[in-house]
Amino acid sequence: MVAFVGDALGLYVSIPFCRSKCTYCNFASGVYPASEHARYVDRLIEDMQAAGAWAERMGVELPRRVDTVYLGGGTPSLLAPQLLQRLFAAMRLQFNIDPDAEITVECAPGQLADETLAALAACGVNRVSLGVQSFIDREAASSGRLHNRAIVLADVMRLRAARICNLNIDLIAGLPGQTFASWQESLMVMAALADAGVPHASVYMLEVDEDSRLGREMLAHGARYHADLVPTDDAIAQMYSMAIEALRHAGLEQYEISNFCRLGFHSRHNLRYWQRRPYLGLGLDASSMLAFNETDSVDDSRVLRSTTTDDLKAYLAGAEPVETTVFTRAQQREEAWFLGLRLNAGVDLAAMEREFGPALLAPALEAVTRLVDSGLLTSDGKTVCLTAQGQLLSNDVFQEFLGLKAELAGFTG
Repeated sequence: MVAFVGDALGLYVSIPFCRSKCTYCNFASGVYPASEHARYVDRLIEDMQAAGAWAERMGVELPRRVDTVYLGGGTPSLLAPQLLQRLFAAMRLQFNIDPDAEITVECAPGQLADETLAALAACGVNRVSLGVQSFIDREAASSGRLHNRAIVLADVMRLRAARICNLNIDLIAGLPGQTFASWQESLMVMAALADAGVPHASVYMLEVDEDSRLGREMLAHGARYHADLVPTDDAIAQMYSMAIEALRHAGLEQYEISNFCRLGFHSRHNLRYWQRRPYLGLGLDASSMLAFNETDSVDDSRVLRSTTTDDLKAYLAGAEPVETTVFTRAQQREEAWFLGLRLNAGVDLAAMEREFGPALLAPALEAVTRLVDSGLLTSDGKTVCLTAQGQLLSNDVFQEFLGLKAELAGFTG
């Protein structure tokens, strides 16, 4: 359920700079000259300073209190220490960041200089997400990663020495050349790290975008990026199931389709997205979700979603958000289902009815019945959750909750 009133804000800051571009990646990131870094941070600070006026102009509430910060990318750790310090100083000047706020920075193994690590710790960063993807050196290299297993393990130790112990490890099931044996080896290394205190892991099933280098090669049946060695969908699904079991045995319980943690170490920032709580995105291709201030409106539960440009040149030139969309209650209901079902806790039916009313809930319950009968959902009458098979086919499940019509004639949501 949306919890806007009195809620704190989450800040997402996009840092699009990479040292190399992964073959499967189609994010708004790339290899840019270091001379662009300072200009980019300048623009981010301008956006922070202008955020309040923009929110007022759009008629939305922008909380000043912040309880989660997330620097994603790209590779934020490529920013020079002084740029990171400027960025965090500006953030604290414009917003009231909670003393116990979760502050996460994504880092690429082997691309975290000692000076940068010291700056992150001094800036209050208390969580780091390492883009490992594979502990098998040849798999990492063939995907465009610049690290090996030894570098990852060394970085984990360096982060702990800097007292940043809330760590996440990203893994991808389905990389070119990956086998069940090599995937099992990656999972064993991850389990050993979990036993040694790493409290969080993310496991993603490879989805190849047609516009990525790997995707274009797969369409062309090429071999430069090992497209012919990408495992089948069935194999990837089996690898995902292997990960759930291996991580559970290592003490990392699944709490979301792709995320696993020890008790109390879930990603507070990412939970904000799945629970539909307010966030402000700054930088290239960043998204925001904020509530309108309209207390006298017929529909005072509308929210505004906005997305910034994915063109670095346009962003540096001062481009406004390229897309702003007002989400009605009916659209929010759709999101509530497919975001809520991502979580292992599932969707609370009583909370859904309180937020959206019986008219908007009824058609969704019909979809639930169909999906329970097909074995993709389970329900005890109070909560609806994905089954194990439903997690593997989650996109198909989510599609069932899009475009549902309310029972009441003329209801527009």
